[in-house]
Amino acid sequence: MIVHATEFAGASLIEPKKLGDERGYFSRIFCAEEFLRHGLPATFVQQNVSVSKKRGTLRGMHYQIAPHAEAKLVRCIRGEIVDVIIDLRPQSPTFLKWAAFHLSAQNMLQLLVPAGFAHGFQTCTDDTEVGYLVTQAYCPAAERGVRWNDPLIGITWPLEPSEMSHKDRNWPDLDLKRVARRTIVHQSAGCAR
Repeated sequence: MIVHATEFAGASLIEPKKLGDERGYFSRIFCAEEFLRHGLPATFVQQNVSVSKKRGTLRGMHYQIAPHAEAKLVRCIRGEIVDVIIDLRPQSPTFLKWAAFHLSAQNMLQLLVPAGFAHGFQTCTDDTEVGYLVTQAYCPAAERGVRWNDPLIGITWPLEPSEMSHKDRNWPDLDLKRVARRTIVHQSAGCAR
């Protein structure tokens, strides 16, 4: 695997190496030892998959607050997506900056999204499948979100959303005081660890 650093501390693009022959190819998409060698999280507790039927479907921007903050390793298994992250870490030099990454079944790139980031994606094709590993189990009481078109962030999406959940469409405007407090304070959000 080749690990490409991004401008965001802790966020990396992971490029698998393909070993090919007449049958096709073999590729390793995760190796705990290699992730640890690069300073990346290597303990994942849950694997998720989402399938979106329509091109333009938007999912996000989600995150969980401490102590349930999670890192994610995101991969597009079928189709293609534009994967977006927002740095919500108040002490970070990239606080409130966002970036978009093109992930597809074809390019096989994976995005390591660190804890403390909001994450979401938009599908570029019909019947898109996205899989991701997470370092913390889902905790509904710790779930938060940033609205997809929050004017403070100003994400430029490639398409007008064709589908979106009611919850994702209606996250409140980002409250900087709440983000800072919830990122720093480590109190239980109501779920067992």
